[in-house]
Amino acid sequence: MLEADFKYIIDTFFTLFAMVLIIFMVPGFAMLEAGLVRTKNVSSVLTINVMIYAVASLAFLLVGYEFAFGSWESNTQSIWAAFMFQMAFVGKTVNVMSGGVSERVRIIPLAIFTVIMGSFIYPFVVNISWGADLLAGTILDIDMYDLAGSTVIHSTGGWALLAAIIIVGARKGRYIGDKIRVIPASNIPLVVLGALLLWIGWFGFNGGSVGSISSVENANLVAKTIMNTNTAGLAGAIIAGLIMYFRYKLLDITMILNGALGGLVAVTAGPDLYDMYTPILIGAVGGALVVFAVPLFDKVKIDDPVGALSVHLVNGIWGTLAVGIFVESISFIDQLKGVAVIAVFAFGTSFIVLFIINKFIKFRAEDDVQVEGMDVDECGVEAYPEFKRAI
Repeated sequence: MLEADFKYIIDTFFTLFAMVLIIFMVPGFAMLEAGLVRTKNVSSVLTINVMIYAVASLAFLLVGYEFAFGSWESNTQSIWAAFMFQMAFVGKTVNVMSGGVSERVRIIPLAIFTVIMGSFIYPFVVNISWGADLLAGTILDIDMYDLAGSTVIHSTGGWALLAAIIIVGARKGRYIGDKIRVIPASNIPLVVLGALLLWIGWFGFNGGSVGSISSVENANLVAKTIMNTNTAGLAGAIIAGLIMYFRYKLLDITMILNGALGGLVAVTAGPDLYDMYTPILIGAVGGALVVFAVPLFDKVKIDDPVGALSVHLVNGIWGTLAVGIFVESISFIDQLKGVAVIAVFAFGTSFIVLFIINKFIKFRAEDDVQVEGMDVDECGVEAYPEFKRAI
């Protein structure tokens, strides 16, 4: 066997393996969100997550991939493996969004938005950052380093979520005057399972983005990338737990896990560039940002049941800028410009599309449906039919 053929086979297998790890993030998001919402909305949340994976992936297959990368070509591995790896990413942008508008958003209009996200909005962001680069040579051309998508994936989903929350509004009864009604998670074991599935999936998310493992140099780079990814998650979990303990004398597992996820989002932009210590600082800052951002969004009455804005949007921005701060060869201005250009496009386009869809098919469920639970009206299948539904 020729050496080139051997490398082609190894890199194809590596990409497919990384893709499978990323797909584990689908049940990860589903379990995390199912555990954080009330029992009367669990079937709806699970249905949305399955539909996002199916709809976004097919839209990316038929339209989005070629728009993002310009062609179906690969000389270093099977093009089908390369596509599957990129396809595994696309649904994550809407997964970020779906959790933040859960318990009041209807499935059909969200599925329609998912088609547009998978075929145009996300592929355009990929195009100008990783792909064919339609903006090359223009004033808006960006030269941002973002290995696995702190901005390209997480912030894009976060900006879409912010637009959706503005249009959809808060859950019924969440804010009563200046008071914030606490709505506790329904199933903490599911939250833990979902968060840890996401954590494991991140190894494929970031490690697979290196692109090759078929040489000693690349194998070491993949291993370092995965190690740094894990380190940031550890630091995020620990700092979030410490802040919660010193502020409230409590160790809130949901906040600890969101701190870990915040650290993972933050390191995603450059885990291949850092030494073994820098991710500790990046992840710790990420975990702290989650703890402080969650109540801040509540103060301005932005209702985000799962903390997705704090985890994905805030830390997507921080992680991308951190590359420009900690890596000498990367320009901070280029990182900032990339964050700004994608922010304007992702938020602006998402808001317009969501606004138009909402004019024809309302995203927000009626108040009586929210009281009864989304499962009954949207799915006809309750996740826990023997339980008395709580208001």
